[in-house]
Amino acid sequence: MGEWLFWAEAAQHELLLFCGIWFLVGAADDLAIDVLWLTRRAWFACRGTKPAQHLHQLEPPRDPGLIAIFIPMWDEGAVAAQMLARCSERWAGANYLLLVGCYPNDFATLAAVDAAGRSNPRIVGVVNARLGPTTKADCLNSLWKELLRRERIAGETAKAVALHDAEDLVHPDEIALYDTLIERFDLVQLPVRAIAVPGSPLVSGHYCDEFVEAHDKVLVVRSWLGAGLPAAGVGCAFSRSMLETIAMREGGDPFCAESLTEDYELGLKVRALGGRQTIAHIRGRDGSLICTRSCFPDNFRASARQKARWLTGIALAGWDRLGWSAHPSELWMRIRDRRAIFAAYLLLAAYVAGLLTLILLLTRLIVPNQPSIGVSDQLLVLTGITFSALLWRLLVRSIMVARVYGLRAALWCGPRLLMGNLIAIVAATKALQNYISYCFGGVLRWDKTTHHFPPDPQDVR
Repeated sequence: MGEWLFWAEAAQHELLLFCGIWFLVGAADDLAIDVLWLTRRAWFACRGTKPAQHLHQLEPPRDPGLIAIFIPMWDEGAVAAQMLARCSERWAGANYLLLVGCYPNDFATLAAVDAAGRSNPRIVGVVNARLGPTTKADCLNSLWKELLRRERIAGETAKAVALHDAEDLVHPDEIALYDTLIERFDLVQLPVRAIAVPGSPLVSGHYCDEFVEAHDKVLVVRSWLGAGLPAAGVGCAFSRSMLETIAMREGGDPFCAESLTEDYELGLKVRALGGRQTIAHIRGRDGSLICTRSCFPDNFRASARQKARWLTGIALAGWDRLGWSAHPSELWMRIRDRRAIFAAYLLLAAYVAGLLTLILLLTRLIVPNQPSIGVSDQLLVLTGITFSALLWRLLVRSIMVARVYGLRAALWCGPRLLMGNLIAIVAATKALQNYISYCFGGVLRWDKTTHHFPPDPQDVR
């Protein structure tokens, strides 16, 4: 028993030390984002000015133009009709062209898109030349080619290209906002507000917490620092001229067909080419936030698959294609983006250390008076600091969630944080498997998740 306890305590000590040091590094990183976010708010408060918060405060577009909307779809027969009908309803009177990418072997989606096109001529189905699924980027490139073809025929060039997914609930003033801001920016990203699926407060609900913190704080800081703004792939618009510039540099296609996160990469490419970017928190004519609302996976397995795709594209494959940057703020943000795999396994090590600590405590209660190497005072201090940092992280997230979804939703932040960590660990493992397969000649496929089209909830703040 004594020898077993010695080795168990030694393992506990090393795990606690390893996790504590790296958690402290991560805490300092997150705290720096918090400080910069608060500094930015204080800066505007001291100057007595703040960015425009309502659509009517913005100058109207000098040269109103056509906004092209790209929606790639694969196996979306369950939600396509609802989504396209909602777009037609909410964008009535707006100047837009909605191009929907489909595949010849996806009959349900083709039928839904064809029916929507008959009722609204601004909705056009574009059938991919290849059987699906390919990648989302490949589908988007087919829509880009169709847009170029229609521009040549009509003699009218689109002003901007916006991206959406089949499960998105769009805002009535979205087109008007793009038309205004795209004259000053090459990428306009709207906030994404996740909608918790009924019966799944933890899995689908944890997206609510993560997107609020990411889009209301982290992306705001990234934009303020001048670092590349990763596009979310939904609720984002690119200037037509910037997309054409990227397409010319990439052999004719603006979206990297081999990428699983083409939206993320495209946002960084825009910044690398000197393009201006913004995350726009603007309220519409009815006072509601102009944002994109979506339902995300409501079960553990589907969520892990989705996040594995994100991790494969951002933390692994994207590293190969985009490399690093000499610009300090850009380098910092790319490190933050690519630390996710390491962070997931760090969490796993921490949970193992916690479980080991619990086993040792129970063993001491059952078999007292055994020799012990103990835990050093320095390690106790380190553990206390990192635990305090965790409480701070949870407090910040809870406050931000409460501002958007209310106090009741904020009470779920703790359990959702744990659920998000468990999903991240599984997703990191699958992402590594995907990337290793890709390195040995595997083909990247559109590993999509089953979507729920959201009801029209009460407006978020």
